[in-house]
Amino acid sequence: MTRNLLPLAVLGASLQHVVAQFVPAPEDLITKMGFAGIPVRYKEVPTGICELDPSVKSYSGYADVDKDQHIFFWFFEARNVDPLTAPLTVWMNGGPGSSSEIGLFQELGPCGVDINGNVYNNPYSWSTVSNMLFVDQPTMVGFSYSVPVPGYLDESGDVVVLNEGESCPENATDTCGTWSLPDLTLTQNSTTNAAPNFWKTIQGFMGAFPQYSRNGFHYTSESYGGHYGPVYNAYIEEQNAKDIPGAAKISLETVLIGNGWFDPMIQYAAYYNFTVFPGNTYDYTFFDESKADEIFDAMYGVGNCTDQLAQCKATGDNQICSDADNFCFEFVEYLYDEVSGRDEYDMRELTPDPFPYEFYVNYLNTPKVLAAIGAFTNFSEFNGAVGTDFGLTGDDARDSGTIEDLKTLVADGVTVALYAGDADYICNWLGVEAVAEEVAVSGWDKAGYVNMSTSDGIVHGQSKQSAKFSFTRIYEAGHEVPFYQPLAALEMFERAIKGLDIATGTVKMGPKSCFHTKGTPKSTFREGNSTVQFEVLPPNSTYNTATNSPGAPWKAKSLRRRFGH
Repeated sequence: MTRNLLPLAVLGASLQHVVAQFVPAPEDLITKMGFAGIPVRYKEVPTGICELDPSVKSYSGYADVDKDQHIFFWFFEARNVDPLTAPLTVWMNGGPGSSSEIGLFQELGPCGVDINGNVYNNPYSWSTVSNMLFVDQPTMVGFSYSVPVPGYLDESGDVVVLNEGESCPENATDTCGTWSLPDLTLTQNSTTNAAPNFWKTIQGFMGAFPQYSRNGFHYTSESYGGHYGPVYNAYIEEQNAKDIPGAAKISLETVLIGNGWFDPMIQYAAYYNFTVFPGNTYDYTFFDESKADEIFDAMYGVGNCTDQLAQCKATGDNQICSDADNFCFEFVEYLYDEVSGRDEYDMRELTPDPFPYEFYVNYLNTPKVLAAIGAFTNFSEFNGAVGTDFGLTGDDARDSGTIEDLKTLVADGVTVALYAGDADYICNWLGVEAVAEEVAVSGWDKAGYVNMSTSDGIVHGQSKQSAKFSFTRIYEAGHEVPFYQPLAALEMFERAIKGLDIATGTVKMGPKSCFHTKGTPKSTFREGNSTVQFEVLPPNSTYNTATNSPGAPWKAKSLRRRFGH
């Protein structure tokens, strides 16, 4: 979901309210052997736990990718397409350490959860047009686990293990339950190291569910998915070329990444671009002249962020990269938080921001749901051990070859579609646009921005595209674009996986397509500050996707305190 918010940790969510309890190990999972020798344990999820249509099946379970490493997945059949002929799309959130249940319940899955803990239907679910597979990774993230142990979460959201005879302290009873043993040797510490287990998870699922795995594979993600997407899918292509006995060749067709974190050198600089020059399109000024000079010097001054990132790239040393990321975070990125009091994921809102809705976290920790999905542990949006492990290698400060991998994927005939909500600060659209310019596929210099047309007749953004590579700026949207602009996100997704142009959905991209959009060299539309909020919103606020602003409050007798985003 997000990237660095604290030194040595990348928070996908601060410690949210969790109503935990000890989780009994499920005894009703079916075991099948997947491809590449990966065992899979799963069960069918009852109607109403998320998907409300009884004719649409869903399954959840684990791919046992290594000893004490069990990757959780939740699969949903396509709604409006025969699931036996529908494409297969995987969704992953970022972090590193953030659960993909964020995307499922807050963004593009078949359901959401309201303030009363009730499931409601999402008519804009991406499962409308594709089979959808949500994966919690690396090990320990979300429902994925190493070894289930009794414990509780401390103030930072880290697991504290209870020894035999110990009980949870009174101030942690809400999070007292079953958690994954926070042993850093049982998870991964870099994007590159995590790629093999992702490949194994897909191999396991495809082998256990061959009926859903025959018609192409599409990868979708956001935020730290800017690292995951290029690297993981380059690894898939490498594995395909090896003709591994017992493994399936994964027919990769699409890589779609929203508000991604791709290249730290480019995107740390974009914090200055977004806040100072050329600035954001909401006509909001964050810094006075003194603070503007401060962030510029922190980025470009001798020995500061740019120089440290360059040293990280030159040496590849874990400590140098970790130190560089911590410096850039503290003196470049975090200045926004210190000064503005605004949400990093949607600059229009002050903190605490009630959007997107967090109510699903408590819902997932109810005994009924835990049993229904076959969970071995309680749920948290973010795993501190994984964030710490990636922080120790400075993975966030490395580009990990993401841009070169994107170029290779395009050269291999894969559709690569980047998009960004333009109200997001943390992975802002100016930075993602600059990444797209760096990829610079053939014909990109001839392409221009054109309005994105959708079925509601409203212009929700602009796209720039050359053949199978595109970048789309989405208006009035924060970090989690499908929450803010659900219809535009769904139609963009459908066009991408069908190999159509993103702006209109009318032009098919062939293997030797020379298509490019003909428009302005830059996207110049400015929203102004009509949807920028100047007071903290109450926690029972709803978001109105028609007006792109707060709507009527949820109806409820009482509210629980909300702990962060």
